[in-house]
Amino acid sequence: MREDLIKIAVVGPESTGKSSVATWLSEQMNTVCIPEYSRYYCQNLNRQYTLEDEVNMFHGQIALEEALIPLAKNNTIITDTTILTVKIWCDKLFQHTPEFIVQEIKNRTYDFYLLMDIDLPWEDDPLRDFPHEREYFLNVWKEELSALQANYKIVSGIGEDRYKNALKALKECY
Repeated sequence: MREDLIKIAVVGPESTGKSSVATWLSEQMNTVCIPEYSRYYCQNLNRQYTLEDEVNMFHGQIALEEALIPLAKNNTIITDTTILTVKIWCDKLFQHTPEFIVQEIKNRTYDFYLLMDIDLPWEDDPLRDFPHEREYFLNVWKEELSALQANYKIVSGIGEDRYKNALKALKECY
């Protein structure tokens, strides 16, 4: 990954507006938005995913990020989630995460994380699994980001307010 880039990650539990916020921010900042690889991977899976699938999503997210970095403008990238998501899902579903994933999470740092709050209503989607565990996952995200000593801010708000609050959080940090 280029060392001169400011790397901003939009993360959080399911159905919290990550993709919408990441896309909107990339437009506002005139740069590339790196999408969540797992959506592409899982959309035609037609079965419960396995640990091997999580590992594949880990590699896919990294490859997608590396492939799109050359499109970055203004020395900034916005990512719609990160490989930390793989660890959170592995820990939840399989009670462990392969060590090489844990190590890469420590090595692949981001300058700022926008942690999406759970104040939005749940939107059903065939790729979403835990409508009643968003508070649990929000707490897991806080713990994981704190363990990384990550610079992050929780973003709340409905509709346009969410976008404005995300941009405001970035402007306060940069």
